[in-house]
Amino acid sequence: MSKVLFWGAFGVATRLMQLGIEMRPFFQRGGLIWYPVFGSIGASFGWWLSGVEQRQVQMLQQRKNILMEKRKRRAEREAAEGGSELAATAH
Repeated sequence: MSKVLFWGAFGVATRLMQLGIEMRPFFQRGGLIWYPVFGSIGASFGWWLSGVEQRQVQMLQQRKNILMEKRKRRAEREAAEGGSELAATAH
């Protein structure tokens, strides 16, 4: 949720910077509608970005679990085979 708020504030800051570059006043009667628009665009981007991050973390966790399971099976297989072959090839 904090990322959504951050990106919403970033959208409003973008609008303020745009008006500053154009050297226009920040608060006008006709221009006040754009602050919520830019804020909502920024918030929607933050919401999307947090979803992307969540999916990536989930995918990385699944991949980590798969690799840990492979390592466990390999260690069990090597222990069943005697493990001495690995020690002999190491020297």
